[in-house]
Amino acid sequence: MTTLDDPVPGGRPGDVERATALGAELSARGVHGIVLAYVDTAGIARVKTIPTARLVSAAAWGVGMSPVFDTFLANDSIVSTDVLGSPDGDLRLYPDLAHLVVLAGQPGWAWAPVDRITQEGERHPACSRTFLRRVVTDAARRLGITFKSAIEVEWMIGRGSTAGDDFVPATSGPAYGAIRQVELSDYTAELLAALEAEGLDAEQLHPEYAPAQFEVSVGALDPVAAADRSLLVRQTIRAVAARHALRVSFAPAVTAEGIGNGGHVHLSAWRDGANLHAGGEGRYGMTAQAESFAAGLLAHLPALTAVTAPSPASYLRLKPSQWAGAFAVWGRETRESAVRVITGSTGQCGRAANLEVKPVDLAANPYLALGCLIAAGLDGLESSLPLPEEVTGDPARFTGDEARVRGVRRLPTSLEEAVRMFREDEGLRAALGPVLADAVIAVRLGEIAAVAGLDDELVAAAYRWVY
Repeated sequence: MTTLDDPVPGGRPGDVERATALGAELSARGVHGIVLAYVDTAGIARVKTIPTARLVSAAAWGVGMSPVFDTFLANDSIVSTDVLGSPDGDLRLYPDLAHLVVLAGQPGWAWAPVDRITQEGERHPACSRTFLRRVVTDAARRLGITFKSAIEVEWMIGRGSTAGDDFVPATSGPAYGAIRQVELSDYTAELLAALEAEGLDAEQLHPEYAPAQFEVSVGALDPVAAADRSLLVRQTIRAVAARHALRVSFAPAVTAEGIGNGGHVHLSAWRDGANLHAGGEGRYGMTAQAESFAAGLLAHLPALTAVTAPSPASYLRLKPSQWAGAFAVWGRETRESAVRVITGSTGQCGRAANLEVKPVDLAANPYLALGCLIAAGLDGLESSLPLPEEVTGDPARFTGDEARVRGVRRLPTSLEEAVRMFREDEGLRAALGPVLADAVIAVRLGEIAAVAGLDDELVAAAYRWVY
């Protein structure tokens, strides 16, 4: 069943008129083409593009695309389920006109996220953007709860002139060092200008820990817009880098050793304009609902890793003592815990308090990741699940009986283990629905088979430049 937010054949009321005005405005600004952006189950950003003159047609009738892409692997091989992966059928891509943006890093182009519907005008059951919108809409309707979210973006910058597919860091400066900022000053300044021109409010942009690694943080939005924003930020980072003869990787592990790229998710639940993570009587000002929401995340995290850490390369990153959140524990401002409680500074708690979920990387489809995280948290909230005791410091120091007593659980150490946990989590699969849940399993098993027998360095190399 469709809602007022879903596209319909012929266009929703006002869409054609809006597209007509937008098309004229874009043409006047020298925009010749529009990128229609979506993400497949493997987390690869895929696109179709149309001439600006075709925007009205796309708003009314969509743009055709095969449903086979829901079972593409990162290497462009195709797997199948009982309903997906065949050459049959067609879908319609509908641009979300409210989120169309002129690309500052790609002169002559605009960008818009899409929803996918069937030829018959129904929701496509494997459309991840539609899935996330359904989860958010249902929470607001049934529980009066809304969400704010943001996704951190980390990436490593290589020299674009390097022969082959090796990674050669584009800067030699130390972690968080001024040298990096100076050496890549022109690139990062242009990047900040491009983000601003696209309406993306960057809060921080700084050198990170790994060689030639940077991170950008952007402001929180509703979850669907936050997922859209994550895609657009990465599109812009990549485009501006190309203009400076640089090559970027958002892969979980660019090399087999060392720190990888994360995509930490910040998430807060709100009711009647009040942040549930502040002003309550629970620990660190959390309300009872916020504590149960965090407990739901922890309870489902082993299965969630099949969605939030979906690549074989993800498990080269998801290691203890590397701030990746490898243990299903929580703590206030504890960067080794999978769920980090952020209270915000005095005077900002009501606005800034949120949960940071750390075992997430940028191989994850952001719509699937946010939708599943919210579904897991709501499961805890609706069942009033108690939040276990806080774990501070590095959870890796607890072993054996002490770890069990403290509830310190290691998250899956391989994609195989994550898939097994996902299969056992009936609630998470039910939230996704059978078509999407089966696609997740099939694609993850396909990725596992694709790298069978490869050592860690070859696994890292296989995914280095596809994310």
